[in-house]
Amino acid sequence: MKSRKVQFEGSKGEKLSARIDEPEDGTSRGAVLFAHCFTCSKNLKAVGRISQSLTDQGMGVLRFDFTGLGESEGDFADTNFSSNVEDLVKASEFMAQEFHAPRMLMGHSLGGAAVLQATKFIESVEAVATIGAPCNPQHVTHHLLDKKEEILEKGEARVQLAGRVFTIKKQFLDDLNEQNMDGIIKNLGKPLLIFHSPIDDTVGIDNAAHIYKLAKHPKSFISLDDADHLLTKEEDALYVGRVAGAWAERYLN
Repeated sequence: MKSRKVQFEGSKGEKLSARIDEPEDGTSRGAVLFAHCFTCSKNLKAVGRISQSLTDQGMGVLRFDFTGLGESEGDFADTNFSSNVEDLVKASEFMAQEFHAPRMLMGHSLGGAAVLQATKFIESVEAVATIGAPCNPQHVTHHLLDKKEEILEKGEARVQLAGRVFTIKKQFLDDLNEQNMDGIIKNLGKPLLIFHSPIDDTVGIDNAAHIYKLAKHPKSFISLDDADHLLTKEEDALYVGRVAGAWAERYLN
C-alpha cells in the first residue's frame, strides 16, 4: 500500500498525527476511518495490518492518534471519551477535505465504542465495524485497579496502563458516567459488524453479545476464535481486515 503522514487539528486545537493508507494504484472504493484502542496508537502492529488488508481490497484508510497519545500533541490527562468522539468527527472533516469522506468507521476496543458514538455526527458513514469493543465505555475503569477512589478523592491519580504511566483525572470518570451507549446502539441506523474473541480477557465476549442484542439489523457477528484482545498474531489482524472489506462491499453503495 501507499502510505503518507498527515496532520489535522483535533477537538482541543492540538495537531493530531495521522497516516493515510491507499491502494498501490491510488484508487479507492471507499474510505475507512479507524479508531485505535485505549492508550494505544495508530502504529500498533494490528492497526497497520488491518489497514494493509483493507487497502489490498481497494479501500483507503485514515488512522490517527487521539489527542495526547502516540505522535499527536496535547495532554492525555485533559482528554476523555467525549473528546475522542470529537477527534473522530474532526478526522472525518479532514478526510472529506483532503482525501475522501469516510464511508465506514472502524474501531478497536474503546475505539469501537467511540465509533458507535461518532456515527450520528458523521453523515457520510454507511457502515460501522467494531473489534473487541466494550458495550459501555465505563468498562475502562476496570483497568484503574485501586486508583479509582484516589481519583475521586484527590481529583487525579497516576495509573499504569499497558506498561506506561498516565494521569487520569476525575473529569475522565465523570464523562464516562454520562454516556448512554444502549440508546446509541439501539438507534445506530447503520449496518454493524462486530468482531470479538471468545477468549478476550480484557473485554469479555458478553460485551459483544450485549451490543448485538441491542443493535437492529443489518448486523453481523464474527468470532475471532483464539485471538487475543490486541490481535498480536498477524493472521488475526489480516483476517479482520479481509472480512471487514468483503462485508463492507455489500453496504457501500
